[in-house]
Amino acid sequence: MFTGIIEGFATLTRIEEEKTNKHFVFESVFTNELKIDQSVAHNGVCLTVVQIIGNTYTVTAIEETLNKTNLGFLKIGDKVNLERCMLANSRFDGHIVQGHVDTTAKCIRIENRNGSWEFEFEYSFKPNFVTVEKGSITINGVSLTVVDSTKNTFSVCIIPYTFEHTNFKHLHVGNLVNLEFDIVGKYVAKLLTLNQE
Repeated sequence: MFTGIIEGFATLTRIEEEKTNKHFVFESVFTNELKIDQSVAHNGVCLTVVQIIGNTYTVTAIEETLNKTNLGFLKIGDKVNLERCMLANSRFDGHIVQGHVDTTAKCIRIENRNGSWEFEFEYSFKPNFVTVEKGSITINGVSLTVVDSTKNTFSVCIIPYTFEHTNFKHLHVGNLVNLEFDIVGKYVAKLLTLNQE
């Protein structure tokens, strides 16, 4: 389980393809603290560390993960947001993030608001993909608060610290991001669907 509070970046140094899987080799400042079989969120996607060599480590994404996330579009040199699993004895600063990405969304607007940035995203609507104003959403692993919400779009505002310490500063209109909708909202949407059957 994660909180959506990003610890740092990892830089993609190599991609190895094996059948329908991709093995991603990353370099990060805390590679020496990682362990084999540890779960780490990459742009919000929970992946398992399978190898550590020097200051690089390897994670594997299967076809299902590549189809539902933006990881398949990564190129050598790209930076991803990193978060290790939360500790049971630490503060819960974000919201409940599982690292199970629901879908991708396209960035359709970026507005510099003279001290913050507003990003707007569009995604394919499904009944359990719900955002609400002032509710939580996870974008590329970052726990954020929804500003405006429609059936298949929403916006968030990014403070300078988040802008500088996540890959939001590298986002452009047209880029795809990973979305994980709030787990409580997904359960409520599922219950409402079951009650209508």
